[in-house]
Amino acid sequence: MRLILTAGGLVVLLMLAALVTLNFPLPAPQVVAAYQGDAKRGAYLARVSGCVACHSSQTGDPWAGGDPLPSKFGTFYAPNITANPQHGIGSWNFEQFVRAVRQGISPAGKPYYPAFPYEFYASLTDRDMADLWAAMQTIPPSAQPSRQHEVGFPFSVRDGLRVWRPAFERSDMTVSQPNKGSSWNVGKYLVMGPAHCAACHMPRNFAGGLKEESGLAGDPQMLDGAKSPPLTPGALRARGWTKDNLIAALRTGILPNGDAFGGAMTEVVQESTAFLLTSHLEDMAAYLLDLDE
Repeated sequence: MRLILTAGGLVVLLMLAALVTLNFPLPAPQVVAAYQGDAKRGAYLARVSGCVACHSSQTGDPWAGGDPLPSKFGTFYAPNITANPQHGIGSWNFEQFVRAVRQGISPAGKPYYPAFPYEFYASLTDRDMADLWAAMQTIPPSAQPSRQHEVGFPFSVRDGLRVWRPAFERSDMTVSQPNKGSSWNVGKYLVMGPAHCAACHMPRNFAGGLKEESGLAGDPQMLDGAKSPPLTPGALRARGWTKDNLIAALRTGILPNGDAFGGAMTEVVQESTAFLLTSHLEDMAAYLLDLDE
């Protein structure tokens, strides 16, 4: 009897999986224009996008897998994205890379967990993707295996994300505003797009979806249990931030009072914003402080 019940349960689960797959299809691969990739520009985009910080650990090879990303849903690990064909992305083609980064779908056709901020990378252009792909080819391959996510049921059922996506995926928050200046709009693109500041500084709902209506209001309880401060213009000004000291802090990690960023922001500065062009830091400050630029 127990065997019959177990078999029956498996049949029900398979039927449910089939129904979810049929009724909640993933988006089709995008048609991508052909560009000659610029590895140097791609390496810069990787810094803007925070790729190095997530996909490298304190003890392993660079780009060969990141440190734990704890959350209330489980612990996630960014994988090896070196050119190793077995443990990295060495067996991928360009179209598979684009689908993974911009659409959050693996070469096997499975949805990635939103711990990978693919939603923010959806605004990357075909040229951006070609440049990133060229940069990926310059990374020495590492045979370091990717760590498996530590996620319990029901979150371990990857196809459940087929239901989550249409319910909680956000809209494009990088759309330009014609009544704002060019620097402000570039800053908006960087902050709300590839730099994915909203991933930490925007509140989330019970299911981990972003509350777009709240803007960069800060998150009192991020997925890892920490909290992030608001980055709205009023909140930043109230804490004494100006264009100059914000740029300096993003470049050096040193706060106006002489203290230093702590927590995740330490890594953000060390592996990302410290490498950005001054003009891009100026753009980000213009957007965050809502300057007329």
